[in-house]
Amino acid sequence: MDPVTQLRTRIGTRALLLTTAAVPLTGWAVHATALHRRLASTKRDPLTGLLRRDAYTHRARRLLARHGDNTVVAMVDADRFKAINDSLGHAVGDSVLAEFGTRLAAWAGPAAAVGRLGGDEFALVLELPAARRVQRLEKLVRMLHTPVVLDDGRTVDVAASVGVATPATVASRDLSVLQRAADTALYEGKHSGRARFATAAHASVPSVNGRRPGRPGTASWGRAA
Repeated sequence: MDPVTQLRTRIGTRALLLTTAAVPLTGWAVHATALHRRLASTKRDPLTGLLRRDAYTHRARRLLARHGDNTVVAMVDADRFKAINDSLGHAVGDSVLAEFGTRLAAWAGPAAAVGRLGGDEFALVLELPAARRVQRLEKLVRMLHTPVVLDDGRTVDVAASVGVATPATVASRDLSVLQRAADTALYEGKHSGRARFATAAHASVPSVNGRRPGRPGTASWGRAA
């Protein structure tokens, strides 16, 4: 066999070996990608794209531990949502919830913990220094009071109530305590058109799993409390 033929043979053999080795590697890559997507989907609410309960809780607690007094915990509750469902149908209600999810995620940013707790209730934990809180929260309320435009061109008037708690005000970095205080402040400021800040007194209100008794999901909120 002449030298040129030998060289071509060696090159062809190496190419075959590389191709053969790449087949299982490619298969594993596809499998790993599919597995990653499946795991990611279990952490996200399919309607809004926000974090589910456990994923939200895990990220929220990490943010509280990392940023301390620069962290805020906000509870958001859609106003008159049942009326939207009853008068316009559940499909429109779903569109409103999905839009709320988009707005909350955009307002909070990718580093925040933004979760859908169930129904029309949401929670957010993010780093937000004191000097910017009032301005940013006013913007959030404006966003949540902006009408939702449906795919068919109709608009739906929407609103939401917001309660906010901070570690410094509540004297705790415990997620359950902060959410309890924020939830109570939200309830007191319902339909006020502005974010309501919690005080230390709000943290002492009796609760079930970190929420006011009677709120939907108090019996099953579990680790997200």
